[in-house]
Amino acid sequence: MSGHDSKYFTTTKKGEIHELKEELNSQYKDKKKDAVKKVIAAMTVGKDVSMLFTDVVNCMQTENLELKKLVYLYLINYAKSQPDLAILAVNTFVKIVDCDLQDSQDPNPLIRALAVRTMGCIRVDKITEYLCDPLQRCLKDEDPYVRKTAAICVAKLYDINAELVEDRGFLETLKDLISDSNPMVVANAIAALAEIQESSSNLIFEITNHTLFKLLTALNECTEWGQVFILDALSKYKAKDARDAENIVERVTPRLQHANCAVVLSAVKVILQQMELITSTDVVRNLCKKMAPPLVTLISAEPEIQYVVLRNINLIVQRRPSILAHEIKVFFCKYNDPIYVKMEKLEIMIKLASDRNIDQVLLEFKEYATEVDVDFVRKAVRAIGRCAIKLERAAERCISVLLELIKLKVNYVVQEAIIVIKDIFRRYPNMYESIIATLCENLDTLDEPEAKASMIWIIGEYAERIDNADELLESFLESFPEETAQVQLQLLTAAVKLFLKKPTEGPQQMIQVVLNNATQETDNPDLRDRAYIYWRLLSTDPEAAKDVVLAEKPTINDDSNMLDPSLLDELLANIATLASVYHKPPDAFVSRVRPSTTRNEEDEEYENGQDAGPGDSSAPIPETTTTAAPTASTPSSTASARPSSQPGPLPPVAPVADLLGDLIGLDNALVPVSQPATPAPSGPPLPVLLPASAGQGLQISGMLVRRDGQIFYSLQFDNNTQTPLENFMIQFNKNTFGLAAAGPLQVPMLQPGGVANTLLPMVLFQNVAPGPPSALLQVAVKNNQQPVWYFNDKIQLQALFVEDGRMERTTFLETWKGLPDSHEVSKELPNAVINNVDQTIEKLASTNLFFIARRLLKDTNQEVLYLSGKVPPSIPFLVELTAVIGFPNVKCAVKTPSLEMAPLFFEAIEAILK
Repeated sequence: MSGHDSKYFTTTKKGEIHELKEELNSQYKDKKKDAVKKVIAAMTVGKDVSMLFTDVVNCMQTENLELKKLVYLYLINYAKSQPDLAILAVNTFVKIVDCDLQDSQDPNPLIRALAVRTMGCIRVDKITEYLCDPLQRCLKDEDPYVRKTAAICVAKLYDINAELVEDRGFLETLKDLISDSNPMVVANAIAALAEIQESSSNLIFEITNHTLFKLLTALNECTEWGQVFILDALSKYKAKDARDAENIVERVTPRLQHANCAVVLSAVKVILQQMELITSTDVVRNLCKKMAPPLVTLISAEPEIQYVVLRNINLIVQRRPSILAHEIKVFFCKYNDPIYVKMEKLEIMIKLASDRNIDQVLLEFKEYATEVDVDFVRKAVRAIGRCAIKLERAAERCISVLLELIKLKVNYVVQEAIIVIKDIFRRYPNMYESIIATLCENLDTLDEPEAKASMIWIIGEYAERIDNADELLESFLESFPEETAQVQLQLLTAAVKLFLKKPTEGPQQMIQVVLNNATQETDNPDLRDRAYIYWRLLSTDPEAAKDVVLAEKPTINDDSNMLDPSLLDELLANIATLASVYHKPPDAFVSRVRPSTTRNEEDEEYENGQDAGPGDSSAPIPETTTTAAPTASTPSSTASARPSSQPGPLPPVAPVADLLGDLIGLDNALVPVSQPATPAPSGPPLPVLLPASAGQGLQISGMLVRRDGQIFYSLQFDNNTQTPLENFMIQFNKNTFGLAAAGPLQVPMLQPGGVANTLLPMVLFQNVAPGPPSALLQVAVKNNQQPVWYFNDKIQLQALFVEDGRMERTTFLETWKGLPDSHEVSKELPNAVINNVDQTIEKLASTNLFFIARRLLKDTNQEVLYLSGKVPPSIPFLVELTAVIGFPNVKCAVKTPSLEMAPLFFEAIEAILK
């Protein structure tokens, strides 16, 4: 549609469907075209116009190209919901495709291409048999546009029915198209074969010497996305020898000058792969020089492209640092760079830092350490420390810069500096201890666990050189019970070191206090067990304790090249893909599924009058994927994940540990992520528990529900951040019903702007809170990119009503009489209303509140309903509801042995009858 067609999106009048039906069957062409545009507009904004399927498809018999495209667009969208009608429409496609050019009323090859393309987009099994003959002819059509469109259609058909594609010889035809005279046909054939290969366990396509020549020839003539397809295929080719590799590189190198960054990165990928086989150092050196300028140029692009390029460069410099060794200045941060670009530039600067450029780098880092962005400042300070660890000759200069930053007395700068100096001490023992006095002057400013732990380690490690080491440690001991596990463990070890190095009265008293606190006043098993080990060592063999605690420690190494070589090889083979941005192998976040999932057709839009139609490689073939988070091991406190997403009986689970108060430092108690999320059932929106404003962009909604006799926690996660979120874990605090997770929280990797729903199975009485009953449910959720989020929810008692709460009338009467009057309580429910008795009884029965009897109070015209229900652990509720039909305000009287549960029951009844 063109710009002036926006008027079609403004109509919301009643009877619109009937009017559209009339207009679609109009004899006037313009009126018919306007009607189809209105239908497409309504479909675009989410209205259901599937009832117009037959009328719209009838409009396909037209010579108007624009109208034909609109009908195809409608057909692709609704064919899956109307497969029988779609089959009727296929006959029209076959006629269009099958026409001879001389006899056809419309000889435009674009129409033939659109027809076969649309048939390929209709993912209905019944239609595939109709597609084969037209597709065979289109693959051999005289027009290259039709052939290249048909090539893409083969990949789509393979995803629906692989056996049919193999049996009808489509794969062999695709391979023949690699020798086509048109470069775009070659590119699309390669793209189709590559996608088919990814979804097949058999070898479908392999580049030979003959096909290699064809691909290199087509590379210079096809469009930019066609070049990307061909380059990706070339990156998988293993050259026979160094000469073969040099020939490939020579033909690919001109692509480095391309304006499209995807082409440039794909060319870099091919060159890097082939360089492994090139033995001539001169050739390798020249190639490194040629790759530097295009990479530098890409860094000057817009921030989003910069970030992708920087993530790829991060991998490249780990394998070939010489490529950008002389270009470190281009990675200096600009004042207006987004924070994610600055962070990535810092990482690359650390990797490129050398004795030759360290002075420039340190000046930059020192400047960054005075910025206003706290996270960036912390990263800059840590970068100085990493440079010191990496470059021994520059370590002293790095320490001088850190001391200058400490003198600024900025709290978070001081704490980061102490953390990195601790690592420098471990890298260069007995070399820079003279600065310890300066560090000790800043003890009072430390309030972060990692900084405290680092300072305590320094005091314990160099206790013999610090005169007042015992006094310094005592200042930390005053708050020992409130400290985090990290600080407590360091305090314990530092106190033992001090005692072993200075076995005087002061340290002796201190070690006794620390050991008592660590063994008797803590719930942390790591801390308690280590304290017992130290205690046993000190009491039985102090010399052995010295050998263990004061043993010589291995020096740490530079961690700037942190990726495993095999992982780096895999990521370099996937440059210019998501794997190179995530720095994870593709299998870690994408699992390919064939067949079933619907392909994304956004790249299949019909542009009015443009020869950028279906199958055009101006957009890459979308992959059929489902995202899945990597499987994490399930801790012993939870049940293993069920392979099926359908709720069913769950195995018994071990008790789940307490949450609030001991979560930090005990993350292993959390329920980890496992399989992809179970789709949440449709219904009213879930209440928001953690708004995005409080969750740094993560919004969590949820409530307890009951499905097939099982309690579930229905959750929805909305990622409004700029980064993917994964490895979600959940934990529940002690509560009245002991609700706890019965299995893993199943949430896939959540992309920016993404939404994920899941049903978390729950169990009862695993984590019971003492005291009077309460509806409060305290929940903690974390992921690997954010801190732990705590929020409160309300236990909906209607989710706990069990299926065996029905009573016979005589049993109801006996139970009612058997309970004393003191166990009866009533309450007016002003927001509840009964409009229809039968519907209300049915509604209550669906929540496991069962009808016993009813009577009419004639003098007040009130209906009285008697019901029974039960909640775990077998607590019965005998209910009397009194109301005037159709009027709000229901009186609820309940008798139950557990009277303290009545307030929760009243809330549940009011929620059901609201």
